[in-house]
Amino acid sequence: MDSPPRHDAGNIFQPFPSFFSPGYRICAGCNREIGHGRYLSCMGAVWHPECFRCHACGLPIFEHEFSMSGSHPYHKSCYKEQNHPRCDVCRNFIPTNAAGLIEYRAHPFWMQKYCPSHEHDGTPRCCSCERMEARDTRYLSLDDGRKLCLECLDSAIMETLECQPLYLEIQEFYEGLNMKVEQQVPLLLVERQALNEAMEGEKNGHHHLPETRGLCLSEEQTVSTILRRPTIGTGYRIIDMMTEPYRLVRRCEVTAILILYGLPRLLTGSILAHEMMHAWLRLKGYPNLSQDVEEGICQVLAYMWLDSEIYSSAGTDVASASSSSSSPSSSSTTSKKGARSQFEKKLGEFFKHQIETDTSPAYGDGFRAGNQAVQKYGLKSTLDHIRLTGSFPY
Repeated sequence: MDSPPRHDAGNIFQPFPSFFSPGYRICAGCNREIGHGRYLSCMGAVWHPECFRCHACGLPIFEHEFSMSGSHPYHKSCYKEQNHPRCDVCRNFIPTNAAGLIEYRAHPFWMQKYCPSHEHDGTPRCCSCERMEARDTRYLSLDDGRKLCLECLDSAIMETLECQPLYLEIQEFYEGLNMKVEQQVPLLLVERQALNEAMEGEKNGHHHLPETRGLCLSEEQTVSTILRRPTIGTGYRIIDMMTEPYRLVRRCEVTAILILYGLPRLLTGSILAHEMMHAWLRLKGYPNLSQDVEEGICQVLAYMWLDSEIYSSAGTDVASASSSSSSPSSSSTTSKKGARSQFEKKLGEFFKHQIETDTSPAYGDGFRAGNQAVQKYGLKSTLDHIRLTGSFPY
């Protein structure tokens, strides 16, 4: 009698005692009499060897150890294939640690699982959505060292002219809140180096470290703006970047708004909504505010704009579905101005999640205090209170 022990997290079960006479041995697999042939005794029953099969692949289990899940037997390899997590980056099984436990990292929003080693082996992350580059995909290399995944690239804004329609939309958003920005402030899309140089030339202002993506300038400077959309060359890198110097002249308290190029439309828009709030505060003569109050209320406006974009997108989907039947592919396409893909909607939720969970005192705690005040008292009353006291109402 061949009776392989059961392998289940180290528990070994003794074979079922064979006290039946041969004529009464009934196979638990096929319900037929086993007779005098070879049989297995395990899981509290007896089996023809060919009837004791893996629940995953359906093939007989001839090994002397097997795994269990519920009441079903598995080959150890099949059980591992079904239950052992694979790394979303290298596609291999995530290894066990020194204690024999499966240890992995997971992005808190995307839930991308990966081996802990990828945090230190130079695996790139998308500069927009933060997902790690999988081995079987290719991210776009921007000329300043940033990487951009293909989904974020779909709606990325690459040049100053391309950003102007979005600028007009956000101006209309502010007008809808009765917060029209009276002066026409230049908006320039720039590279990371130009943004850093402009930041160094700015005497005042707050900057979100470690990566500043936007600036509201009040000093007269000359900055290098992106004149023409770059192309993608060999090695999946940006080439043919054309820039030109732009002299900022002080005509009011704000000289320009600078935004980092190469970011998706929703991220670019939220940064722009944030920086425009800086401009609005300066142009309306608000006193010098503490960093947590100014950055907090600017983040509230960025969050409100994102929320309005996601809400309007959902409304568009409902309206289009009720008015006419669209092609099957329409829900999966993306546009910088039209219908959004499912990924772009998810991306908008991610950017909201980033604002909500920011741990910095100014951008995180400031946003939560400002958002709570706006939810309780309304935007206008909150702004009036800030003008008078320099703090949020509680």
